[in-house]
Amino acid sequence: MTEINKKLIVTIPARLAATRLPNKPLADIHGRPMIVHVWERVVAAIGSGDQVIVAAGDAEIVDVMQSVGGRVVLTDPDLPSGSDRVFRAIQEIEKQDGITLEHIINVQGDLPTLAPELVKKTADLLQDGSDMASLVAEIKDPREIDNPNVVKAVVSWDEASTEQEKVGRGLYFTRAAAPSGDGPYYHHIGIYGYQRDALEKFVNLPPSTLEKREKLEQLRALEDGMTIRLACVDTIPLGVDTHEDLEKARKILQA
Repeated sequence: MTEINKKLIVTIPARLAATRLPNKPLADIHGRPMIVHVWERVVAAIGSGDQVIVAAGDAEIVDVMQSVGGRVVLTDPDLPSGSDRVFRAIQEIEKQDGITLEHIINVQGDLPTLAPELVKKTADLLQDGSDMASLVAEIKDPREIDNPNVVKAVVSWDEASTEQEKVGRGLYFTRAAAPSGDGPYYHHIGIYGYQRDALEKFVNLPPSTLEKREKLEQLRALEDGMTIRLACVDTIPLGVDTHEDLEKARKILQA
């Protein structure tokens, strides 16, 4: 982005309840909680701390973010999803700032190795008016193709796309190996951009049939006819879900 859109906000949903790694946002990585690492990387991308919000599900996360000067909103811990948490947070920010936001980026709070340029890329994708935007990377490890924990995106690439600037429209997301036949597979990266109206519509839709079957929230949007713009990037941030992932993150972020 050559100029920061003042009606863009990046929201990082975070809560302590996690089955595999309890208190995950507060996990120590070289003396600082993981959520602080994520926040710092997003601020580096946007260049404005005021436009980066942590949507916290717990008071402990609020305390941590306030201690480092981060902007934070306490949300109901019983909200059903990160998207709902993001929407409640932006409603509060709109009330505080007296504005109506246009673009919202949702960055998961468990991506401490996030490359800042991925946030910029997602924001850029929203400029064409698509309801949503996200990122993918070509799968290089064949073991990931049949791994249900690696979400695959089926993409219709723009005819004008190049290997350096590959963009297209998301047709489907699945835990299975898809599409069939010869050709690359694409790993979906869980960073989302929304038009403000699209996010409000999304969180008010009931969970869809395919969403419940695949356990993939973005299918709710596709089943309703919403558009998801995708760009192919060459880096995948490490998502921290287990103690093993946390150790990997510590090694990557070693000074």
